[in-house]
Amino acid sequence: MLRLSGGQVESLWDEVLPGEVRELPEDLAALDVLLSDRGLLEPIAADWRREAVGQGRPSIAMDVYVRLMIVKARTGWGYETLVREVSDSLHLRRFCLIALGERVPHESTVRKLTRRLGGEVVEDLTRVVIAKAQRETRFRARAVRIDSTVVEGDVRYPSDAALSLDGARTLAREARKLTGLLGGDAGRVQDRSRALGRRLRAISRTVGRRTGERKAQVLALTGQAGQLLERSVSEARRLVATARGRARGRGAQRKLAAIARLEQTAVLAERVASQIKLRIAGKPITDRLVSMFDPDARPIRKGKLGKPNEFGYVFQICEVTQNTRRGARGFILPAPTKPGNPPESRLLPDTTAELERLGLRPREVALDGGFEKGPTEDALERLAPDRVFIAARQQPGSRRTQRRLGRYRTGAEGRISHLKRSYGLRRSRLKGAAGAHTWSAWAILAYNLDTLAIRTR
Repeated sequence: MLRLSGGQVESLWDEVLPGEVRELPEDLAALDVLLSDRGLLEPIAADWRREAVGQGRPSIAMDVYVRLMIVKARTGWGYETLVREVSDSLHLRRFCLIALGERVPHESTVRKLTRRLGGEVVEDLTRVVIAKAQRETRFRARAVRIDSTVVEGDVRYPSDAALSLDGARTLAREARKLTGLLGGDAGRVQDRSRALGRRLRAISRTVGRRTGERKAQVLALTGQAGQLLERSVSEARRLVATARGRARGRGAQRKLAAIARLEQTAVLAERVASQIKLRIAGKPITDRLVSMFDPDARPIRKGKLGKPNEFGYVFQICEVTQNTRRGARGFILPAPTKPGNPPESRLLPDTTAELERLGLRPREVALDGGFEKGPTEDALERLAPDRVFIAARQQPGSRRTQRRLGRYRTGAEGRISHLKRSYGLRRSRLKGAAGAHTWSAWAILAYNLDTLAIRTR
């Protein structure tokens, strides 16, 4: 059952506290005023399943949940740390509308609710915040700067041998769960993690040698790892076939769910084995899998000297501002994304559609040098800006205007760095493309609320 607001926050214990303890810090006080607007929670109420609005167990109050997630995005805490720190802080308790005599919601409740709502609802909250800024602070978007960045997935640096080890270990674990439901005579998947671990350690020793044969030796060891993984996949396939014939009667749904998990793991493990074969054959790998646990993450090359290869998702960050002065701070639109490593111009139509949706028509657009001129002009045609600046391209206009827009565009790099350092946009701790979408949406919402709080002080 949906609960938009909780009960009374003040209690008799508050009367004993000193006045300075009951007053929130300046930044939290400004956010508290903004989040007190009930209209901010309308997207959550609209998205909630109609049959669950008035039935079932009561959810935690949505105003409490949103404030908890804003604190999480601003601090970078995990769910357990968030609950612990809010429990111990009088200021955070008052900001999150949790009375002194109440328990802070359990971390699993906050985590599951984050997955349930997803990123689209949070993006709707962001749109409400931007509309509120336009309506109440006379914000007018006269300029916009757009650039793409990589939000890293929660994965380690991948190697084919390490992926083989993860695949074999996961197949054995899921098979044990399934055989526990079916019985020991259904079959088994041998745990080959020890054998694969020996190959992985041998690869580490071989790479450190200064011989010309080390590359061939590494390929040979990687091939052995792929063969061991294929044997585990074959055993998993046989177990799945047997299990489907026994998934009847009592507990059938649990058995079918375990079968589906094992089958999905086998599909991913087969992709790893295929990648190893292509690598040994010297053929290109077009859609490389970099993690068994975050299969949507992809390798991305952005030309950075310090970090040439990143693994995750590309998001296009669009900031609308009132001017192009130094230090201009505006609002970030919901960030579009596509699988893999899409070019800048491919994401631009989604960004312009978001500008149109919010009724924003900037006069000047500043873009990174990665945007192609033709597709960019087509995407921006409906917005009809007065001036489009693409870095490192010959364009009409005075030198003074070019320098001004060049400095303004460079500020997009600083804004992205700010989002990564202060709002957790560097790495998504939620798995999958949907998780990265949700993670980035909360980071952008927290930033926009801080921006609106600064404008209303």
